[in-house]
Amino acid sequence: MAGFREARGDLELHNVTKSFGDFTAVDDIDLLVPRGSFFALLGPSGCGKTTTLRMVAGLEQPTAGRVTIGDTDLTGSRPYERPVNTVFQSYALFPHLTIRDNVAFGPKRRKEKDAAARADEALELVQMTQFAGRKPAQLSGGQQQRVALARALVNHPEVLLLDEPLGALDLKLRREMQVELKRIQTEVGLTFIHVTHDQEEAMTMADTVAVMNRGRIEQLGPPALLYDLPRTRFVANFLGQANTGVGTIEGTDGDHLVADVLGTKVRIARDRSQVHDGEVLFGVRPEKVTVSRKQPDGAGNDVKGVVRDVSFLGVATSYLVDMPSGTTWSCYEQNLDVEPIDLRPGDEVWLTWNPGHAFGVEADAQ
Repeated sequence: MAGFREARGDLELHNVTKSFGDFTAVDDIDLLVPRGSFFALLGPSGCGKTTTLRMVAGLEQPTAGRVTIGDTDLTGSRPYERPVNTVFQSYALFPHLTIRDNVAFGPKRRKEKDAAARADEALELVQMTQFAGRKPAQLSGGQQQRVALARALVNHPEVLLLDEPLGALDLKLRREMQVELKRIQTEVGLTFIHVTHDQEEAMTMADTVAVMNRGRIEQLGPPALLYDLPRTRFVANFLGQANTGVGTIEGTDGDHLVADVLGTKVRIARDRSQVHDGEVLFGVRPEKVTVSRKQPDGAGNDVKGVVRDVSFLGVATSYLVDMPSGTTWSCYEQNLDVEPIDLRPGDEVWLTWNPGHAFGVEADAQ
């Protein structure tokens, strides 16, 4: 048993499948989580991310495949045998114990002599030292979440699993805790695996994001790369907003593909498209689109539309523009200290974008 707990190194899933009767929750995934990284599993409800997390924790066993940390095969071992701790959305603190005793509970149970000192170190790390003598009922939700984190960290796990840990917090507190979690992870240098359906949460904190859909990993990489250059229709639509349209690739123009998208000629950089002939789903992010009253000279990628809605968002102004194809595009213009274009619903505008900001993915994949 001690051998499992002493496992050190990268976490790997090797051809892991998990089925419940006829339903396959996780479908033959391979995953490498480098030691010391902040890794996020992102996807909608039912995509398999929590089942994946539970297999790492030992709460579920794979139907097929292996889970390893370094050279140690954890498959078949029980949760308490693994060098893994989990922080859940429900804090599950002992109501009758003080905060210090809650955090010291694990080390005390293992009869470690410095349990109280280690608990104090963990509380200091999550900035909860001044509340050590209180009971959980005297703390706010955000404070209880910090205590739950300290209770996991005090065990010095090789891998810390975070299962929707901020889901119960309000928006402002959630954003504060996102920054705090990243600070703590950097400070302790542990492997954090964070499961969430919140794209902003994953992109704010993680070094690497794996986007899951229907039990498979659709795309894996740094958040900025996944957002800028999605490889599938699902990733394009799940990570932020995208203006998309199905078209047909008609030819090339130097390093660009030329496509007809719903009657509009567009260019896509060849190395930014997953398909080079036939049908393509063209896309461009709202903040990459420029809105102007007149057709710009020589832009190449431009189309005329009619403003449907204008919303002031503080840092930006959002425009919804009805396109000739019958679709509606979303565009963001940053509110700089310059003369704004005074647009109202019904005004005609030109939308332009750099072909190096567009992307192309398979049209029929969901």
